[in-house]
Amino acid sequence: MNDVLRPVLVLGGAVVIAVALGWLIDRGLRTATRRKPENRLPQLLRRCQPPLQVLLVSVALQLAHEPSGLDIPQNTVIATILAVITTASCAWLAIVAAGAVAENILASYAGRTDDIARVRQFRTQLTIVRRVVTTILAVVASAIAIVVLFPALRTLGASMLASAGVLGIIAGVAAQSMLGNLFAGLQIAFGDSVKIGDTVVVEGEWGTVEEISLAFITIRIWDDRRLTMPVSHFNGQPYENWSRGGHEITGTVFLYLDHSAPVAELREHLRSFLLGRKEWDGRSWSLVVTDTTASTIEVRAAMSAANSSDVWDLRCVVREELISWLHREHPYALPRINTAPAVLPGPRAAPDGSGPDTGKAGEASARADTGNGAAPPRARRGGDRRG
Repeated sequence: MNDVLRPVLVLGGAVVIAVALGWLIDRGLRTATRRKPENRLPQLLRRCQPPLQVLLVSVALQLAHEPSGLDIPQNTVIATILAVITTASCAWLAIVAAGAVAENILASYAGRTDDIARVRQFRTQLTIVRRVVTTILAVVASAIAIVVLFPALRTLGASMLASAGVLGIIAGVAAQSMLGNLFAGLQIAFGDSVKIGDTVVVEGEWGTVEEISLAFITIRIWDDRRLTMPVSHFNGQPYENWSRGGHEITGTVFLYLDHSAPVAELREHLRSFLLGRKEWDGRSWSLVVTDTTASTIEVRAAMSAANSSDVWDLRCVVREELISWLHREHPYALPRINTAPAVLPGPRAAPDGSGPDTGKAGEASARADTGNGAAPPRARRGGDRRG
């Protein structure tokens, strides 16, 4: 009876002590959070409770097997499983603790500065470093667990180290793409070329950088689609970063109008319209004729905004307003196919401004052409708003 009761009491007591110790640590972190609410680190470290509890229990069981009187050799299945659990829980605890510390550092830095660009840059760097640390810890823990589970691999590992040069060359060739993305991710993190939260245009798609990993960058497009691209693309291909150098941006709206369009009045209407829009930051605006063709002119309206979101909304409302105003006030200015007869040459313009005065000869020629004695139709000019 004693041989059964003693191991149960010792092992059970070890588990109870381990659980109680983890509970006390959690209570201490909770008390520290209540006393200093401005310090977020104790609250964040409470996320370490699950891996810490597993680690304490596994260590307690390993330490208690000798006092319990159980003779468990080191190479048994139970000892191997406990060693693997201890290794995995250590790596898990380190990863969670590193994430909590990184998040607390980022929150503290964001509270000390108003520069959003620097906060995004620091966040990107912390994210990349955290992923690198997580990957290294996971690889090391996996290697230790494999060696513990399969002791025969120790001899194999020694022989592999003897040919490390050849294996290094083979691994380098096989993992060239992966290593290229890894170093590209580190270059992006510390080179400040693109950051989480930046507005970019890649492959014709406009969106916001949502996540940067060791291998890929995820961009959230304006219609909520996700564009995932390798990190190396941003080091080898051109792209637009609208957040680089500041959030201010200038948007453009192109209109294609008739040659008779009242550009001066359109420019004045744009100015008065922008004064009532909250999206316009008041820095700059313009409306100029940038090109002309045989049938239309190209008018470019430019206006500034505080960020890419505002400039998109501003471009849409300006385009809609200018077209509506032209359709309502100057419909002749909108592009159309001209089917009016050619204007006959004359020495002077007509008094009403509708076209040149062809004189009596022109009227007689027109009557002869029509054959019914009616006056020839007038060629419409830009001043005729009935267009």
